[in-house]
Amino acid sequence: MWGRVRGIGSRVIGGWRAEGRAGREERAGREERPHNLFEAAAAYVSACAEDDQDRIDEAAGWVSPEALSFGVNELACRAVIALARERDESPGTVARALLGLPAA
Repeated sequence: MWGRVRGIGSRVIGGWRAEGRAGREERAGREERPHNLFEAAAAYVSACAEDDQDRIDEAAGWVSPEALSFGVNELACRAVIALARERDESPGTVARALLGLPAA
């Protein structure tokens, strides 16, 4: 029985290794390290600010839509906090000002 389990495990691990080799060979002409969600969010937001549709599409393809949404949200939070500290105001006041909303 254990021999059969080891055989199945060997086939699974061998398949993973083959997929890894194929992926490395496929990426040979491209950057080795994949983009993370924060890099994608930074590129996406800066491209949106510059209205560069090609860069928007490229950055949106680096990660899943859910990961990109999380990264953009995290970037927005950090930006509002940084501006609030710089202006010596509350994050709520800064966020409302950035969106053109009246003070609460």
